[in-house]
Amino acid sequence: MKRQKGFTLIELLIVVAIIGIIAAIAIPNLLNAINRGRQKRTMSDIRSIATALEAYSVDFNFYPKNISGTSVAALETYVTPTFIKRLPTNDGWNQTLQLLMEAAGQSYTVYSLAKGGAGTVGLPGPKTDFADAIVFSNGQFYAWPEGMQTN
Repeated sequence: MKRQKGFTLIELLIVVAIIGIIAAIAIPNLLNAINRGRQKRTMSDIRSIATALEAYSVDFNFYPKNISGTSVAALETYVTPTFIKRLPTNDGWNQTLQLLMEAAGQSYTVYSLAKGGAGTVGLPGPKTDFADAIVFSNGQFYAWPEGMQTN
């Protein structure tokens, strides 16, 4: 009698089960890492915009005045290409970065509505949800992601 080579059905089922368990563990971690990267990119872009606004204020002694609209794109004519080469207008989730400028040019706020575009600008301090807004105002973060994130 000739012995046949190959895997039994039980062996194949065990391998498939092991692969399924590994995938069940790895996929949520991968999604969390992707969203964490989007947060970091958003924070970096907001800092770049703030640096351009600060450089503008050094030259003119005030931030841009009488800006219409709430999108960061309204800053385009004021800060590019002198203070920033390319103005980032979207956050890591491809939502429009928002801008609040005081009419007198004394303060500014740049913020992202974060994942889903439903974040609200509320209480200051660290946030633990990917859907919480990221807010930068007058040289510092007002609301920022910190620690283990949910959602």
